[in-house]
Amino acid sequence: MKRLRRVRDLMTGHMDSALAEALIGQLEATKEGAWLAMAMIGGDTRRTDAHEEMREIEHRGDTQRARLVEELSGSLVTPIDREDIFRLSRSIDDILDSLRDFVRESHLYRVREQQRFAPMLDQVIAGIEALETAVRDLVSAGTATVTHDALEAKKISGTLQRMYQYEIARIFSGEITSETMKERELVRRLEIVGMAIGVAADAIADGVMKR
Repeated sequence: MKRLRRVRDLMTGHMDSALAEALIGQLEATKEGAWLAMAMIGGDTRRTDAHEEMREIEHRGDTQRARLVEELSGSLVTPIDREDIFRLSRSIDDILDSLRDFVRESHLYRVREQQRFAPMLDQVIAGIEALETAVRDLVSAGTATVTHDALEAKKISGTLQRMYQYEIARIFSGEITSETMKERELVRRLEIVGMAIGVAADAIADGVMKR
């Protein structure tokens, strides 16, 4: 049955559903990490608890990435270049790693005004959801739809980078203290997340254009 499913996916030119399921698993873990960060800055989850919980989320993401690598190594033909699939998976992993670092550094730095990071985290969640839509459409939709999905994720990446610039301008417009430098480090983590979302979007767009 598994072999027949793969033949069907290849004949229709769509993403191997086993690979898509592993990517979706990665994205679900990553989105859970983003929501955990949001709960932490909102005070719904203590920093110490968030730090510990993020370890478990990261482990689930790593498990799904390992699953994808195993599936990829066993696929003789993929309708999207395996390099693009691997780059997409690696970029999703980078998003989760940077969210882990954000939570860890918040735990270490004890920045007082965490709520100011909420708008950027809102965009992070939107970007992850856009990537999830794109991966789901890889299974069943055509090139134009997936390209549109990837463009939406790319736009969110650009929005995050602009938000980072405004935050840095705000930080440097006042007195530079140890507190503001801690804020700068946390904002930088979220900008790195935005960059990784953009790389993931590019991997999807490149993959569908090569079909």
